[in-house]
Parts: sequence; C-alpha cells; structure tokens
Amino acid sequence: MGKKRSQAPTAGREEPIPAIPLTDANAGASGDPTIGNLVKDATAQVSTLFRGEIALAKAELTQEAKKAGAGSGLLAAAGVMLLYTSLFFFIFLGALLMIWLPAWAAFGIVFLLLLLITAVAGFFGYKLFTKLKKPEKTMDSVSSLKEVLPGQPQLDGPGAHSALPPARQR
Repeated sequence: MGKKRSQAPTAGREEPIPAIPLTDANAGASGDPTIGNLVKDATAQVSTLFRGEIALAKAELTQEAKKAGAGSGLLAAAGVMLLYTSLFFFIFLGALLMIWLPAWAAFGIVFLLLLLITAVAGFFGYKLFTKLKKPEKTMDSVSSLKEVLPGQPQLDGPGAHSALPPARQR
C-alpha cells in the first residue's frame, strides 16, 4: 500500500532522547520555586478543585433530581388510583346500605355524604386562602421604585428627591 520508511536517522539530524529533567522547571535561580510560579500553581489547583466540586455537585443533583421525578410520578399515579378506588368504595357503601334501605335512599345517603365532604373541604380551603397575607416587603420595594425612577412624580417636590440628585432633563 504505502512505502515503508526507513528507521535509520538522517545525517546531521538527531532525534531528541526522552529524559527526566534534573532540575525543577518551577524553581528560580536559587533553586527555590518563585512566588509567581507558586501563585500560578495555587491558582490552577484551586481552579481545578472548584471545577471538580461543581462537577460532583451537578452529578449528585442530577441523580437526586431523577429520583425525585420518579417518586413524584409514582405519587401522582397513586393519587389517581386512589380517586378511582374511592369511586368503588362509594358504590360499595351504597350497595351495603341497600341491605337495610331502598336503593334510592341508600345512594341518596352516599350522595349527601359526598356533598358534605366536599363542602367541608371547600370551607377549610377557603379559610386557608383568607389567611394568606399580602407580600408587604415586595409591595414596599416596588412602590419605592417610583421615587428613584426619572420622569416619575416625586414625593418631596417637583424633580427633587432627598437622597438623589435631580435627574437630567432632555
């Protein structure tokens, strides 16, 4: 296929021989490492350590996020199955009451029971929502922005603010 190269060195050209240096490449004239080289090495090592820590954190978080996603999916499936199961429970309850009552009365009682459960859950949900508080800090922060934005009416007078110089007019 191709020509075979000869292994003999060419005249006048020597191949470099691999060797281990006998002196430290980072050492200065006195044989001690220079401050610049020490800082360079420390910076490189800290950077490598930092990148390694970030890679480790990403790997751990990715693995835990996958577990959390799988767990959430299984919990959602269990919730849906509980809903379907409750349907059969209430049919069973109606059939059980039919032993002592007519069918219309048995299923009427089950209907009223479900209506009562729904009303109680709705009442407590409404109570929880009425106890929610306004985000006071956010509202204060947003309203204070009006004071520092140029072109907005100022509280301390036209074009003046006690803590800021007046805005340039164009």
